[in-house]
Amino acid sequence: MRALIQRVNEAEVRVADEVVGTIGPGMLVLLGIGREDDGESAEWLASKCAHLRIFDDAGGRMNRSLIDTEGSALVVSQFTLYADTGKGRRPSYERAADPEDAIGLVEAFCSALERFDIPVERGRFGAMMEVRLINDGPVTLMVETPA
Repeated sequence: MRALIQRVNEAEVRVADEVVGTIGPGMLVLLGIGREDDGESAEWLASKCAHLRIFDDAGGRMNRSLIDTEGSALVVSQFTLYADTGKGRRPSYERAADPEDAIGLVEAFCSALERFDIPVERGRFGAMMEVRLINDGPVTLMVETPA
């Protein structure tokens, strides 16, 4: 499982001009599900995201977590995080989970974040989405579950 995390001042996701998720300060999580991922992967990655110290403390050092700041998360499913661009010009997505498996794991990840009392907004799985954000920093990190 892979999460591309962006620290944001605000973010929203739209589907066909309808806002389906919006947050203020917190993190935008673009979430990729791989074929090998399971419920344990979702729990591990959610805990990692919730506890990552990427928010500034009073001294301006990144020393606070999403839990500490009482921020929100906007989670957007992103199968393209598993693209293999090693051969040719067209990415291969063989390592991405099948949609029927991925949808449940995206929800498991979101539910795990919510158990840390983090408000979670969601994109719409499988839809063509438009994501808007104001990146804070910018701070952008890739986090993956252990192999």
